[in-house]
Amino acid sequence: MKIVDVRATTVTVPLEAPLRHSNGAHWGRFVRTIVEVEADNGLVGLGEMGGGGQSAEDAVRGLRDYLVGHDPARTEALRFMLANPTASLYNNRTQLLAAVEFACLDLQGRHLGVPVHELLGGRVRDEVEFASYLFFRYPGPDGGGEVRTPEQLVAHARELRERHGFTVHKLKGGVFPPDYELDCYRALAEAFPGDRLRHDPNGAWSAEEAVRFAEGIAGLRNDYLEDPTWGMNGLRRVRENTAIPIATNTVVVNFEQLAANVRDPAVDVVLLDTTFWGGIRPCVKAAAVCETFQLGVAVHSSGELGIQLATMLHLGAVVPNLSFAADAHYHHLTGDVIAGGPFRYDGGAIAVPDGPGLGVELDRDKLAEYAELYRERGGYPYDRDPGRPGWYPLLPNSDWADPEQAGPVDLGGR
Repeated sequence: MKIVDVRATTVTVPLEAPLRHSNGAHWGRFVRTIVEVEADNGLVGLGEMGGGGQSAEDAVRGLRDYLVGHDPARTEALRFMLANPTASLYNNRTQLLAAVEFACLDLQGRHLGVPVHELLGGRVRDEVEFASYLFFRYPGPDGGGEVRTPEQLVAHARELRERHGFTVHKLKGGVFPPDYELDCYRALAEAFPGDRLRHDPNGAWSAEEAVRFAEGIAGLRNDYLEDPTWGMNGLRRVRENTAIPIATNTVVVNFEQLAANVRDPAVDVVLLDTTFWGGIRPCVKAAAVCETFQLGVAVHSSGELGIQLATMLHLGAVVPNLSFAADAHYHHLTGDVIAGGPFRYDGGAIAVPDGPGLGVELDRDKLAEYAELYRERGGYPYDRDPGRPGWYPLLPNSDWADPEQAGPVDLGGR
């Protein structure tokens, strides 16, 4: 095969309610860019990346001269063509590379009539378990869906548990004062005593605050404490002062950082993201390094639609040392761009696709609908909070949201 064209379409897909995090919020929807790579045999491979708009579409189209005529099976050459580590100091294309790699692997699988996991060594599991991934949320368009109090959080977790079968619960924090989030976390532990828990304040705390929080959850059924503070040295300080495993998706996101963590451990669990690492194949390589040095592995979520979720499922299928449930924002979405509608959870897990390539097809009508919605509503500032105009966090943060302040929040045209 030879690549003959590459196309990009930005879409926005609504969420049930705006999701709050330590730097701001997802303002009621995800903005993603769908990438299509066409080969000379008429097959089209699918990719996906975060963000969007004219700049993202132009960036993808700007790769056309690099890609036309290239064999999509040569993904290792693709890595250096698009993201040579020295050139990337000037034109960082890691997430662009990831989206193209997804599409090239999809093309290979479609061409050979096999799923992507067969190209990666073959699956060792038929389904991938997921955590519930709980967020503090502003009210949705109908005024419902708010998650602000411990009672609302437990009710939301219970509804997700009953609907999808989750038995692992991850709370995205760094929004409210640490003591308040500690109360929320303990409320989850009390409500679901047999389930496992994890907390992620997105690096918003000082190392000292993180140690204090770890002391407060000692003895609970903790998987790990994820990015409780920022930076490898900060995480190392926390790790030295708690028995709870420390995880990250922010400070170990390439092989140089992974090597540094092996030499002088700061984290016990590495969350691998198929976009942050530049594709599925780098994540498989990183998982092998983690296996060699007995580091835990999980799969990170960066706000996926069904195409990227498929990449996460194929990754989860082939990694023997996937020792924790994966993350996914997916259940907060109200729709998707893939044919047949969103993937479905069964017992807290999603079956690994077994169709050719990534095993998903575009729903062209949905793609057009959500592309038009993007044109109507545009993007939003991920690193701003619609309920706190003018606010931005420091690291470590000390200016927390007020848990007594209720919605709704007027998102206007955003």
